[in-house]
Amino acid sequence: MTTTRNRRLFATGALIASVSSVTAWAIGRDPAAVEPAPMEELLVEAEARTEEVSWDLPVTRNESVDTWINFLKGRNADKTLLWMERSGKYVPMIQERLRARGMPEDLIYLAFIESGFSPRAYSRAAASGIWQFIAETGRRYGLEVGSHVDERRDPIAATDAALDYLSELYDRFGSWYLAAAAYNTGENRVARIMREVTGSERGTDADFWRIASRLPRETRNYVPLMLAAGHIGKEPAKFGFNEVKYQEPLAFDTVWVPGQVSMASVARAAGAEEQAVMDLNPHLVKGMTPPNRAYAVRIPRGTSLKFAGAFAPIYQAEVAQRASVKKTSAALAKRHKVRRGETLTHIARRYDVSVRQIQSWNGMGRRTTIRAGQTLKISA
Repeated sequence: MTTTRNRRLFATGALIASVSSVTAWAIGRDPAAVEPAPMEELLVEAEARTEEVSWDLPVTRNESVDTWINFLKGRNADKTLLWMERSGKYVPMIQERLRARGMPEDLIYLAFIESGFSPRAYSRAAASGIWQFIAETGRRYGLEVGSHVDERRDPIAATDAALDYLSELYDRFGSWYLAAAAYNTGENRVARIMREVTGSERGTDADFWRIASRLPRETRNYVPLMLAAGHIGKEPAKFGFNEVKYQEPLAFDTVWVPGQVSMASVARAAGAEEQAVMDLNPHLVKGMTPPNRAYAVRIPRGTSLKFAGAFAPIYQAEVAQRASVKKTSAALAKRHKVRRGETLTHIARRYDVSVRQIQSWNGMGRRTTIRAGQTLKISA
């Protein structure tokens, strides 16, 4: 699915076309006098083998899978195309991590159906990110989930957490199909149904189909949908997706930034578009680093030297502006608009000051009265 694979397939097609044209030219001269050159036959055979579709998850093609293939290439075709194009950005990173753990690389199709590879995907069940963690499960697997940082939306951190979770599920159930089902609906539910149907929590991929009717509807369709995505993702042209423009793989530099710095300032220092920096840091939900700590921020590949030279004055300007805004806000906060029925005594008690102080700050005599709608200063 990566651009590298696309280039390899393009090269394969060109080579086969070249071999075919040489053979056709030779046959055109004297069909009875020639036979295919052994090397040409070997090249064609080798390239045909290269083109074969391979799986490292057990591959299934049944009625349920076909139903979802028809959905993905039919009613959902526009979204399916978008998801495949997004996959180019994240699949190489996910595959590398799967490969390092010895896990099936086809588990990328689980992320495909969970989120369409959108870090900002958010479900009705409050699951977030490309691996669709709810907050409790995310925290259980080491993700920070808070008002400033939500690592469920960080494709890299969330991938590591998801693979930890899937590894545990596979160790428990002994099947990637069952692990995927448990990822969707919860391990305890799958364990209970497995015990009721098979007498054991651990099973095989065939057991998923045995217990499917007992699973919630969404989970019953989950594995067939994942497999359908795999069939299409591996051979998009076969299913009508002839021009998939895969996004470039994720690439970035990392820089450390003080707390409470906006991504706009980071982008200016890096000489990059603010949206590009935001896209690399979707887990910074307020568009700035969290307060009171330095934080590692991703910036476009090749911009770290420019950032290092430009950041200090931009940061100082942001700090000064923030202080000015805070001062202005504080000044505005020390004013009170008189409501109907209020007296100076009521207002003084509210702000823990004296009536005489309010009178002094507002140039009022001791006998001056106040009226509804009047604005009073509550500081010197």
